[in-house]
Amino acid sequence: QVQLVESGGGSVQTGGSLTLSCAASGFTGRDYYSDYYMGWFRQVPGKEREGVGGIDGGGRTAAPNYLKGRFTTWRDNFKKTLYLQMNDLKPEDTAIYYCAARTDNRNYRVFDSSSFTYWGQGTQVTVSS
Repeated sequence: QVQLVESGGGSVQTGGSLTLSCAASGFTGRDYYSDYYMGWFRQVPGKEREGVGGIDGGGRTAAPNYLKGRFTTWRDNFKKTLYLQMNDLKPEDTAIYYCAARTDNRNYRVFDSSSFTYWGQGTQVTVSS
């Protein structure tokens, strides 16, 4: 059973930066971390979960146009860890951030939360003005 654990959340002021990490475990046999598509999502109360970044096993990334230049996703397959670098943070970035994984490594529906199977518990990011 794949397990995901996020870390790195916290409180920052507008314009600040944070790097989130997501450590993955539970891969056995021929089940390799690099075979999984990994995604970052965020959610605020009363709103749907929103995709903010994704990356396939080979390192090809995806990001919503409105976040390109501020949010960067990368992964270390050896460490089985996913990262999200967030720069120039704004109050509207305040949310719980989740990492997610799925075995379909193709670059489609990468911001569709329903296409992901495994989820972390989330980490809170709060940006104050």
